[in-house]
Amino acid sequence: MNYDVLIIGGGPSGLTAGIYAVRAGLSVAIVEKQFAGGQIANTESVENYPALLNVSGFELATKMLEHAEKLGVKIIYDNVVNCKFDNNGKVVELESGNEINAKTVILCAGATPRKLGLQNEDKFVGRGISYCATCDGAFYKDKIVAVVGGGNTAVSDCLYLAKFAKQVHLIHRRDKLRASKADTEKLINSGVNIIYNSVVSEIVGDNKISHIKLQNVENKEINEMQVDGVFVAIGQIPSNICPQIARDEYGYILADEDMKTNIDGVFVAGDVRQKKVRQVVTAVSDGAIAAEMANEYILNNYGN
Repeated sequence: MNYDVLIIGGGPSGLTAGIYAVRAGLSVAIVEKQFAGGQIANTESVENYPALLNVSGFELATKMLEHAEKLGVKIIYDNVVNCKFDNNGKVVELESGNEINAKTVILCAGATPRKLGLQNEDKFVGRGISYCATCDGAFYKDKIVAVVGGGNTAVSDCLYLAKFAKQVHLIHRRDKLRASKADTEKLINSGVNIIYNSVVSEIVGDNKISHIKLQNVENKEINEMQVDGVFVAIGQIPSNICPQIARDEYGYILADEDMKTNIDGVFVAGDVRQKKVRQVVTAVSDGAIAAEMANEYILNNYGN
């Protein structure tokens, strides 16, 4: 398979890059290992996307996918296992055994949820531990749940879970939330119990969670809390696809304002890129820029 532009990752940045690249007259494929739309597809409500006052993440992702496919972007559901990049071309190997050759590559593989790092955490995944409130929240109707985190995602998860759960606790390791002022005000008025300066030190249960242990980070005091579920929202770990690309100390890909990486003809967009703001609107902006720069690279190196 040969394409002008190969995009790895089918979230908002990847789909936008595909739309812009195909409109430039380029042949485009997106490799997505799970489902097009990325993490935004699991978001109940998006209220900060321009011109759309309130839209579900699933609806927004679906419309982006439909737009890309209607214009001719090829979506390949597979997993990237190896990348070979040089000035003569780019080769990406897939788990299926297929190879894709491309003139340019745009990395949009995003990031995955960061875990608590507790010894028995994996044991309780699906048995009380979740990393997606909108995916699993309905299972906790009239139950007690805890959300771990202090940013916009954690607060949004609390507000969503409050529709189902009997009680929602927000556990944050600092003395102040990092979420936006608007979201924080909603949380304060929602009835969610906020526990500051605390971390989950242990998860307890047999086949499912029965309670957790909380440690106060200041006085080290430990208390137990009965919960039926724990939703983890403490950040993301950037995808490590194509390790030859330069990254910062946290694993995010380094790039300039034109989305150019350390390898000619390889660009980056979205949450996997080193930047301060990770929102849908910044992801689509990255994707548009990356596609334009990919088109420019092809014109300069391969002609019309």
